[in-house]
Amino acid sequence: MSQPMQRINISRFGGIEVLHTESAPIPQPQAGEILIKTAYAGVNRPDIMQREGKYPLPEGVTPIMGLELAGEVAALGAGVNGFAVGDQVCALTDGGAYAQYCAVKAAQALPLPDGYSLAEAAMLPETLFTVWANVFMDGQMREGETLLVHGGTSGIGITALAIARALGIRTVATVGNAEKMRVVEQYGAIAVNYKTDDFAQAVKQHGGADGILDVVGGSYFAQNLECLNKDGRIFLIGFMGGNIAPEVNLLKIAVKRARITGSTMRERNSDEKAAIAHSLRERVLPLLANGSIAKPHLHRVYPWTEVATAHAEMDKGTHIGKVLLDFTQG
Repeated sequence: MSQPMQRINISRFGGIEVLHTESAPIPQPQAGEILIKTAYAGVNRPDIMQREGKYPLPEGVTPIMGLELAGEVAALGAGVNGFAVGDQVCALTDGGAYAQYCAVKAAQALPLPDGYSLAEAAMLPETLFTVWANVFMDGQMREGETLLVHGGTSGIGITALAIARALGIRTVATVGNAEKMRVVEQYGAIAVNYKTDDFAQAVKQHGGADGILDVVGGSYFAQNLECLNKDGRIFLIGFMGGNIAPEVNLLKIAVKRARITGSTMRERNSDEKAAIAHSLRERVLPLLANGSIAKPHLHRVYPWTEVATAHAEMDKGTHIGKVLLDFTQG
Protein backbone atom coordinates (compact mmCIF):
# COMPACT_ATOMS: atom_id res chain seq x y z
CA MET A 1 0.00 0.00 0.00
CA SER A 2 2.35 2.66 -1.24
CA GLN A 3 -0.31 5.20 -2.14
CA PRO A 4 -0.78 8.08 0.30
CA MET A 5 -3.63 8.50 2.75
CA GLN A 6 -5.08 11.57 4.42
CA ARG A 7 -4.76 12.22 8.13
CA ILE A 8 -5.33 14.99 10.65
CA ASN A 9 -2.40 16.63 12.42
CA ILE A 10 -1.61 19.79 14.38
CA SER A 11 0.90 22.46 13.38
CA ARG A 12 1.52 23.49 17.01
CA PHE A 13 -0.30 23.40 20.32
CA GLY A 14 -3.35 25.62 20.61
CA GLY A 15 -6.99 26.02 19.63
CA ILE A 16 -8.92 24.47 16.78
CA GLU A 17 -7.04 26.64 14.29
CA VAL A 18 -3.96 24.39 14.63
CA LEU A 19 -5.77 21.37 13.15
CA HIS A 20 -5.03 20.57 9.52
CA THR A 21 -5.14 17.67 7.06
CA GLU A 22 -2.09 16.26 5.32
CA SER A 23 -0.99 13.40 3.11
CA ALA A 24 1.10 10.59 4.56
CA PRO A 25 2.10 7.05 3.56
CA ILE A 26 -0.29 4.30 4.56
CA PRO A 27 1.36 2.60 7.56
CA GLN A 28 2.55 -0.97 7.24
CA PRO A 29 1.44 -3.30 10.05
CA GLN A 30 4.34 -4.60 12.08
CA ALA A 31 4.47 -8.02 13.74
CA GLY A 32 1.43 -8.45 15.95
CA GLU A 33 -0.43 -5.54 14.34
CA ILE A 34 -3.40 -5.21 12.02
CA LEU A 35 -3.97 -2.39 9.57
CA ILE A 36 -7.48 -0.96 9.82
CA LYS A 37 -9.18 1.11 7.15
CA THR A 38 -10.91 3.66 9.35
CA ALA A 39 -14.66 4.05 9.08
CA TYR A 40 -15.24 6.11 12.24
CA ALA A 41 -12.93 7.52 14.90
CA GLY A 42 -13.94 8.73 18.34
CA VAL A 43 -13.18 12.26 19.53
CA ASN A 44 -12.21 12.17 23.20
CA ARG A 45 -11.07 14.55 25.92
CA PRO A 46 -7.42 13.38 25.67
CA ASP A 47 -7.45 14.49 22.01
CA ILE A 48 -8.41 17.99 23.11
CA MET A 49 -5.74 18.02 25.79
CA GLN A 50 -3.12 16.78 23.32
CA ARG A 51 -4.06 19.53 20.88
CA GLU A 52 -3.66 22.07 23.69
CA GLY A 53 -0.29 20.69 24.78
CA LYS A 54 -1.62 19.42 28.11
CA TYR A 55 -1.29 15.67 27.47
CA PRO A 56 2.32 14.48 27.26
CA LEU A 57 2.67 11.50 24.96
CA PRO A 58 4.25 8.23 26.07
CA GLU A 59 7.61 7.58 24.46
CA GLY A 60 7.50 6.01 21.02
CA VAL A 61 3.85 6.61 20.11
CA THR A 62 2.62 8.51 17.05
CA PRO A 63 1.83 12.20 17.54
CA ILE A 64 -1.32 11.77 15.43
CA MET A 65 -4.40 12.05 17.62
CA GLY A 66 -7.17 9.50 17.99
CA LEU A 67 -7.42 6.73 20.57
CA GLU A 68 -10.26 4.63 19.17
CA LEU A 69 -11.78 3.63 15.86
CA ALA A 70 -13.87 1.10 14.01
CA GLY A 71 -13.35 -0.12 10.49
CA GLU A 72 -12.26 -2.99 8.28
CA VAL A 73 -9.07 -5.02 8.55
CA ALA A 74 -7.00 -4.15 5.47
CA ALA A 75 -3.79 -6.11 6.17
CA LEU A 76 -2.20 -8.36 8.79
CA GLY A 77 1.23 -8.14 10.32
CA ALA A 78 3.32 -11.22 10.96
CA GLY A 79 2.08 -13.59 13.62
CA VAL A 80 -1.48 -12.26 13.82
CA ASN A 81 -4.15 -14.85 14.52
CA GLY A 82 -7.87 -14.45 15.06
CA PHE A 83 -8.42 -11.77 12.43
CA ALA A 84 -8.71 -11.87 8.65
CA VAL A 85 -8.63 -9.21 5.95
CA GLY A 86 -12.16 -7.88 5.58
CA ASP A 87 -13.16 -8.37 9.23
CA GLN A 88 -15.02 -5.48 10.84
CA VAL A 89 -13.43 -4.50 14.13
CA CYS A 90 -13.15 -1.77 16.70
CA ALA A 91 -9.91 -1.04 18.53
CA LEU A 92 -8.15 0.94 21.19
CA THR A 93 -5.17 2.58 19.51
CA ASP A 94 -1.95 4.00 20.90
CA GLY A 95 -2.73 7.07 18.78
CA GLY A 96 -3.22 7.57 15.07
CA ALA A 97 -6.97 7.02 14.67
CA TYR A 98 -7.41 10.44 13.02
CA ALA A 99 -6.40 8.94 9.70
CA GLN A 100 -7.84 6.93 6.82
CA TYR A 101 -5.70 3.96 7.86
CA CYS A 102 -4.27 3.05 11.25
CA ALA A 103 -1.97 0.24 12.39
CA VAL A 104 -3.15 -1.19 15.71
CA LYS A 105 -1.89 -3.95 17.98
CA ALA A 106 -4.13 -6.93 17.23
CA ALA A 107 -4.44 -7.67 20.95
CA GLN A 108 -6.19 -4.30 21.39
CA ALA A 109 -8.82 -4.96 18.72
CA LEU A 110 -12.28 -6.41 19.33
CA PRO A 111 -14.86 -7.88 16.99
CA LEU A 112 -18.03 -5.86 16.58
CA PRO A 113 -20.66 -6.97 19.10
CA ASP A 114 -23.70 -8.57 17.47
CA GLY A 115 -26.17 -5.91 16.41
CA TYR A 116 -23.64 -3.05 16.39
CA SER A 117 -22.91 -0.83 13.40
CA LEU A 118 -19.41 0.46 12.73
CA ALA A 119 -20.42 3.88 14.06
CA GLU A 120 -21.81 2.36 17.26
CA ALA A 121 -18.73 0.19 17.71
CA ALA A 122 -16.42 3.18 17.27
CA MET A 123 -17.88 4.64 20.46
CA LEU A 124 -16.83 1.63 22.55
CA PRO A 125 -13.05 1.12 22.89
CA GLU A 126 -11.72 4.12 24.80
CA THR A 127 -14.55 4.20 27.32
CA LEU A 128 -14.87 0.42 27.68
CA PHE A 129 -11.16 -0.14 28.30
CA THR A 130 -10.97 2.78 30.74
CA VAL A 131 -14.13 2.10 32.74
CA TRP A 132 -13.82 -1.69 32.82
CA ALA A 133 -10.19 -1.68 33.95
CA ASN A 134 -10.61 0.99 36.61
CA VAL A 135 -14.00 0.15 38.07
CA PHE A 136 -15.11 -3.42 37.33
CA MET A 137 -12.49 -5.77 35.86
CA ASP A 138 -10.99 -7.02 39.12
CA GLY A 139 -14.16 -6.84 41.20
CA GLN A 140 -13.56 -3.28 42.36
CA MET A 141 -17.35 -2.72 42.43
CA ARG A 142 -19.76 -5.45 43.44
CA GLU A 143 -23.45 -6.17 43.00
CA GLY A 144 -25.64 -4.24 45.43
CA GLU A 145 -23.12 -1.42 45.97
CA THR A 146 -23.53 2.21 44.93
CA LEU A 147 -21.29 3.93 42.37
CA LEU A 148 -21.12 7.71 42.05
CA VAL A 149 -20.22 8.78 38.50
CA HIS A 150 -19.05 12.33 37.89
CA GLY A 151 -19.58 13.67 34.38
CA GLY A 152 -22.53 11.34 33.95
CA THR A 153 -23.28 12.26 30.33
CA SER A 154 -19.72 12.02 29.06
CA GLY A 155 -18.77 8.98 27.05
CA ILE A 156 -16.98 7.61 30.11
CA GLY A 157 -19.93 8.41 32.35
CA ILE A 158 -22.59 6.76 30.20
CA THR A 159 -20.45 3.65 29.78
CA ALA A 160 -19.98 3.38 33.54
CA LEU A 161 -23.71 3.76 34.16
CA ALA A 162 -24.61 1.18 31.52
CA ILE A 163 -22.16 -1.46 32.79
CA ALA A 164 -23.07 -0.86 36.44
CA ARG A 165 -26.76 -1.30 35.70
CA ALA A 166 -26.09 -4.61 33.95
CA LEU A 167 -24.06 -5.84 36.95
CA GLY A 168 -26.66 -4.90 39.58
CA ILE A 169 -24.81 -1.86 40.92
CA ARG A 170 -26.80 1.25 41.91
CA THR A 171 -25.63 4.51 40.38
CA VAL A 172 -25.75 8.22 41.15
CA ALA A 173 -24.55 10.64 38.47
CA THR A 174 -23.62 14.31 38.64
CA VAL A 175 -24.64 16.47 35.68
CA GLY A 176 -25.15 20.16 34.97
CA ASN A 177 -28.67 20.64 33.59
CA ALA A 178 -32.15 19.16 33.34
CA GLU A 179 -31.59 17.62 29.90
CA LYS A 180 -28.53 15.75 31.14
CA MET A 181 -30.45 14.64 34.23
CA ARG A 182 -33.04 12.98 32.00
CA VAL A 183 -30.32 11.17 30.03
CA VAL A 184 -28.60 9.61 33.05
CA GLU A 185 -31.98 8.62 34.47
CA GLN A 186 -32.57 6.66 31.26
CA TYR A 187 -29.44 4.67 32.15
CA GLY A 188 -30.85 3.92 35.60
CA ALA A 189 -29.00 6.54 37.63
CA ILE A 190 -30.16 8.91 40.33
CA ALA A 191 -29.40 12.33 38.85
CA VAL A 192 -27.80 15.15 40.85
CA ASN A 193 -27.39 18.64 39.41
CA TYR A 194 -24.04 19.75 40.79
CA LYS A 195 -24.77 23.36 39.82
CA THR A 196 -27.80 23.65 42.10
CA ASP A 197 -27.15 21.00 44.77
CA ASP A 198 -24.30 19.97 47.04
CA PHE A 199 -23.59 16.61 45.44
CA ALA A 200 -21.96 15.18 48.57
CA GLN A 201 -25.04 15.85 50.67
CA ALA A 202 -27.32 14.52 47.93
CA VAL A 203 -25.32 11.29 47.69
CA LYS A 204 -25.33 10.85 51.47
CA GLN A 205 -29.13 11.15 51.41
CA HIS A 206 -29.15 8.13 49.10
CA GLY A 207 -26.94 6.05 51.38
CA GLY A 208 -23.50 7.27 50.34
CA ALA A 209 -21.16 5.91 47.68
CA ASP A 210 -19.14 2.70 47.84
CA GLY A 211 -17.21 3.77 44.75
CA ILE A 212 -16.65 7.07 42.97
CA LEU A 213 -15.55 7.36 39.34
CA ASP A 214 -14.01 10.82 39.17
CA VAL A 215 -13.05 12.71 36.01
CA VAL A 216 -12.88 16.06 37.84
CA GLY A 217 -10.05 15.57 40.32
CA GLY A 218 -8.76 18.16 42.75
CA SER A 219 -11.77 20.42 43.20
CA TYR A 220 -14.04 17.46 44.04
CA PHE A 221 -11.73 15.48 46.29
CA ALA A 222 -12.93 16.78 49.66
CA GLN A 223 -16.58 16.33 48.72
CA ASN A 224 -15.84 12.84 47.40
CA LEU A 225 -14.41 11.88 50.78
CA GLU A 226 -17.42 13.40 52.49
CA CYS A 227 -19.93 11.13 50.73
CA LEU A 228 -17.73 8.01 50.52
CA ASN A 229 -18.79 5.08 52.68
CA LYS A 230 -16.39 3.12 54.85
CA ASP A 231 -14.15 0.83 52.78
CA GLY A 232 -15.08 2.94 49.77
CA ARG A 233 -13.02 3.36 46.62
CA ILE A 234 -12.21 6.48 44.60
CA PHE A 235 -11.16 5.89 40.99
CA LEU A 236 -9.31 8.94 39.65
CA ILE A 237 -9.19 9.00 35.84
CA GLY A 238 -9.47 12.70 34.96
CA PHE A 239 -8.46 16.07 36.29
CA MET A 240 -10.74 18.65 34.68
CA GLY A 241 -10.96 20.36 38.07
CA GLY A 242 -7.20 20.38 38.60
CA ASN A 243 -4.65 17.87 39.81
CA ILE A 244 -4.13 19.46 43.24
CA ALA A 245 -6.65 18.76 46.03
CA PRO A 246 -6.65 21.67 48.48
CA GLU A 247 -7.17 21.17 52.22
CA VAL A 248 -7.54 17.40 52.17
CA ASN A 249 -8.34 15.87 55.55
CA LEU A 250 -6.00 12.87 55.53
CA LEU A 251 -7.53 11.56 58.75
CA LYS A 252 -10.83 11.10 56.94
CA ILE A 253 -9.09 8.79 54.43
CA ALA A 254 -7.83 6.65 57.30
CA VAL A 255 -11.07 6.65 59.28
CA LYS A 256 -13.07 5.59 56.24
CA ARG A 257 -10.43 3.04 55.19
CA ALA A 258 -10.67 4.64 51.76
CA ARG A 259 -8.80 3.19 48.80
CA ILE A 260 -7.75 5.71 46.19
CA THR A 261 -6.46 4.62 42.80
CA GLY A 262 -5.64 6.50 39.63
CA SER A 263 -4.60 5.63 36.12
CA THR A 264 -4.53 6.78 32.54
CA MET A 265 -5.10 4.25 29.78
CA ARG A 266 -2.43 5.59 27.46
CA GLU A 267 0.37 4.97 29.95
CA ARG A 268 -0.48 1.27 30.28
CA ASN A 269 1.81 -1.11 28.43
CA SER A 270 0.77 -3.46 25.65
CA ASP A 271 0.43 -6.49 27.93
CA GLU A 272 -1.89 -4.60 30.27
CA LYS A 273 -4.09 -3.42 27.41
CA ALA A 274 -4.17 -6.93 25.96
CA ALA A 275 -5.33 -8.31 29.32
CA ILE A 276 -8.12 -5.73 29.46
CA ALA A 277 -9.17 -6.60 25.91
CA HIS A 278 -9.27 -10.30 26.81
CA SER A 279 -11.46 -9.58 29.82
CA LEU A 280 -13.78 -7.43 27.69
CA ARG A 281 -14.14 -10.24 25.14
CA GLU A 282 -15.01 -12.73 27.84
CA ARG A 283 -17.24 -10.70 30.12
CA VAL A 284 -18.50 -7.55 28.40
CA LEU A 285 -19.00 -8.26 24.69
CA PRO A 286 -21.68 -10.90 25.43
CA LEU A 287 -23.58 -8.34 27.52
CA LEU A 288 -23.31 -5.79 24.72
CA ALA A 289 -24.55 -8.35 22.19
CA ASN A 290 -27.61 -9.37 24.21
CA GLY A 291 -28.52 -5.81 25.16
CA SER A 292 -27.86 -6.17 28.88
CA ILE A 293 -25.45 -3.24 28.56
CA ALA A 294 -27.20 -0.38 26.79
CA LYS A 295 -25.64 1.07 23.65
CA PRO A 296 -23.57 4.26 23.90
CA HIS A 297 -25.25 7.60 23.37
CA LEU A 298 -24.24 9.30 20.10
CA HIS A 299 -24.10 13.08 20.23
CA ARG A 300 -23.08 13.79 16.64
CA VAL A 301 -21.07 12.50 13.70
CA TYR A 302 -18.88 14.96 11.76
CA PRO A 303 -17.16 14.39 8.42
CA TRP A 304 -13.46 13.98 9.18
CA THR A 305 -12.74 17.13 7.17
CA GLU A 306 -14.77 19.04 9.79
CA VAL A 307 -12.56 17.98 12.68
CA ALA A 308 -12.18 21.59 13.83
CA THR A 309 -15.95 21.83 14.28
CA ALA A 310 -15.96 18.54 16.19
CA HIS A 311 -13.22 19.81 18.50
CA ALA A 312 -15.10 23.08 19.00
CA GLU A 313 -18.12 21.05 20.10
CA MET A 314 -15.95 19.19 22.62
CA ASP A 315 -14.43 22.47 23.80
CA LYS A 316 -17.90 23.76 24.71
CA GLY A 317 -18.45 20.82 27.02
CA THR A 318 -22.20 20.74 26.43
CA HIS A 319 -22.31 17.54 24.38
CA ILE A 320 -24.05 14.43 25.64
CA GLY A 321 -22.34 11.13 24.85
CA LYS A 322 -19.88 10.57 22.06
CA VAL A 323 -18.62 12.64 19.14
CA LEU A 324 -17.37 10.78 16.04
CA LEU A 325 -15.41 11.56 12.89
CA ASP A 326 -16.71 9.89 9.71
CA PHE A 327 -13.96 8.63 7.40
CA THR A 328 -16.29 6.73 5.06
CA GLN A 329 -16.60 9.70 2.70
CA GLY A 330 -13.80 11.53 0.94
